[in-house]
Amino acid sequence: MLRAKPTLERIVVEQLRRAPASEQPLLAWSVVCGKTVAEKTSAKSLSAGELLVVVPDRGWQKELTSFLPQYLAGINRLVGKNVVQRITFVPADSKKSSNKE
Repeated sequence: MLRAKPTLERIVVEQLRRAPASEQPLLAWSVVCGKTVAEKTSAKSLSAGELLVVVPDRGWQKELTSFLPQYLAGINRLVGKNVVQRITFVPADSKKSSNKE
């Protein structure tokens, strides 16, 4: 399985780079965060280097914050540039997530 990882990542990168540049970080989110987190969260927008990710609640917000360095590195590795400088996790019931949808 370890040998398959570089091949799979190359395929994912090739597919991501076919998408419009503005959508690449949004699509990369679900790859980087993994299936379980992707099922509960949604990357909504990228503006001025900030990726806005809607999460179910403040518990999720707090938990995912501890993974920020890995998420940032993973997204920027997949899209091939440092487009995302920060990720903001916003609970689904907050005003900010409602305004950005």
